[in-house]
Amino acid sequence: MRKLLEGSQAVAEAVRLCRPQVIAAYPITPQTHIIERLSQHVANGELDAEFINAESEFGAASIVLGSVAAGGRAFTATASQGLLLMTEVLYNIAGLRLPVVMVCANRAIGAPINIFSDHQDSMAVRDAGWIQLYVESNQDAVDTMIQAYRIAEAAELPVMVCMDGFLLTHTFEPVDLPTQSDVDEYLPAFQFSRALDPARPMTLGGASEADNYQEYRIDQHQAMENVLTLIEAFDADFSDQFGRGCDGLVQDYQLQDAKTVMVGMGSMMGAVRDVVDSLRDQGQAVGALRIRCFRPFPALALISRLQNVERIIVLEKAISVGAGGIVAGELRAALQQASIMTPVESVIGGLGGRDLTPAVIEMIFMAAPDAEAEMMNRFAPDHSDSLSVIARQTGAHKKEVEDHG
Repeated sequence: MRKLLEGSQAVAEAVRLCRPQVIAAYPITPQTHIIERLSQHVANGELDAEFINAESEFGAASIVLGSVAAGGRAFTATASQGLLLMTEVLYNIAGLRLPVVMVCANRAIGAPINIFSDHQDSMAVRDAGWIQLYVESNQDAVDTMIQAYRIAEAAELPVMVCMDGFLLTHTFEPVDLPTQSDVDEYLPAFQFSRALDPARPMTLGGASEADNYQEYRIDQHQAMENVLTLIEAFDADFSDQFGRGCDGLVQDYQLQDAKTVMVGMGSMMGAVRDVVDSLRDQGQAVGALRIRCFRPFPALALISRLQNVERIIVLEKAISVGAGGIVAGELRAALQQASIMTPVESVIGGLGGRDLTPAVIEMIFMAAPDAEAEMMNRFAPDHSDSLSVIARQTGAHKKEVEDHG
């Protein structure tokens, strides 16, 4: 069924279709509309679930930990400082191999206080052991949410679905919602083999000594690596059943003859593709590559698509203060491990919700590559710096109209 929905409403509908048994959350902008919608579904009897207003994000994460450990399908959502407050529990959920699913409505972290979108919150917990999937549109968010439960429960690992705050959560887009019967066919009922049961006493989260702790982490790491195959397989299944997919691990665009490729994540990639089309009309051999799955890092998928290009620009909405671009650093390491020495330029932008307009993206594409670019972290120009590009484009369009006058 096709509907015009706010991103938060669309995600809440997708969660409802997945039939969670426990929902626990603490409100924080821009996550609030997701939880409000789900609470209405529970109150109206449209979703048979326990809805728990937690006293904090730490409490919400702890509740879903216990719920899944007891054998229930659970959901939570948060953003920014709320995600950071969950950090201790996030590591426990992942270490216990509990398939919790969460939405992170990506928002800047303080100080200074900022409620708008970037990726610094989810990137801060990228090594907590959660699968991280970054969506581009509200339709992508709906479809990824449904896939997330299947991935999590098959791998026995938690999944964080990351969607840009306000840019997606508060934006209305046409969304095709699948039927309940179709989702039930795609997503089987949750059966957790390690669920706590008084008839089968066990210890959950006991202490570990030096002679076996490392093995837990090795098992966890190997399970994460195996998820790469699961994500592609379950996306293919989704495509077969619903007639559309989410591009698996990465989405490439106009790479067939591209010499320069821009790599990024999230909602900005639609604008990047528009700029690619515009520049190709001008004869520029450019392309785009969207990373959908950041954890586990899809190194082989990226290498296979970038091994023959001459220039790689990573545009990312997060910064590791003191180190620079996070995605660029991981991509550079993966390429160099494969003996591919193509320079990887790190461009950091969109922090705190700053607009990454098509004009800004074009400026980044057209900036002359620096001989030491891969050792540098550049920052995207401010929107005001792009006015000359807009003026140039407007002037060119005006001249074209006059020429055909």
